[in-house]
Amino acid sequence: MSGTPAQPSGPWQQQDLLSGLLAPTPSPQPSPTPPPGVEAAAEQPDGSPGTLLIVDTETTGLDPERDHCLEVGAILFHVRSRAVLSQVSFLLPVRDNPAEAINGIAAATTRLPQPWRQGLCCFEAMAASADAVLAHNAAFDRQWFGRGELPALAAPWICSMEDIRWPPERGLRPNPSVRDLALAYGVPVWAAHRALTDCIYLAQVLQRCRQLEALLVAAREPRQLFRAQLSYAERHKAKQAGFRWNDPVPGAWSRRLSAREASALPFPVQPVRPTQEAA
Repeated sequence: MSGTPAQPSGPWQQQDLLSGLLAPTPSPQPSPTPPPGVEAAAEQPDGSPGTLLIVDTETTGLDPERDHCLEVGAILFHVRSRAVLSQVSFLLPVRDNPAEAINGIAAATTRLPQPWRQGLCCFEAMAASADAVLAHNAAFDRQWFGRGELPALAAPWICSMEDIRWPPERGLRPNPSVRDLALAYGVPVWAAHRALTDCIYLAQVLQRCRQLEALLVAAREPRQLFRAQLSYAERHKAKQAGFRWNDPVPGAWSRRLSAREASALPFPVQPVRPTQEAA
């Protein structure tokens, strides 16, 4: 964004702000370049990202075409030093929140006077300083950016649920929840379903992960969807390997894998064409 708009000073201005937020979605805009004095992030010699933007969102529903993002949490994390550089959390005004029972955020709370635009500017500066975005279930979070007030994020995304293969000694099942991942690394879990809280859990996991650089490099390998070629009697093998039944390929066990991971499986798999995913 080119500047910071003035904050609303009365109810009529708040309503105008809200109507603007819920207007038709504008074309996505790229993340800004780093401001003067802020160095852009750079990948390390081993190919791992130097700085991560850990992101989480809370929304009014699951469909970005009709629902809205009402909270963003983010942490700028330096990989080599395992250090939190900056963090921010802010609410976005919404008229109603059908998901209040899940995230505990009342729609009226989002409309209280608050410096959410300044929070958004801070978020954009953090995004410009990161060379990768990390989220748990990134496929869900990334679809809200480039819509409404939220900028599009140009950096590559890494999913801590699907892309990172956490060490076997942690005893995690494939595609673990944030809660299970945190507990596996000895991180206390004290709350759920607020954006910055989940970002803090992920940051603390990364701080405790000795193999982090290697895991991030592997997580960024190109992946595609594969279908398990197994009989009904052998379906347990697919489940143990983290394949999902009927999701996203109807009537099949499937999972996104790199070519290296697919070749290492103890059973045959077949690539899924994009047209087959929703067939």
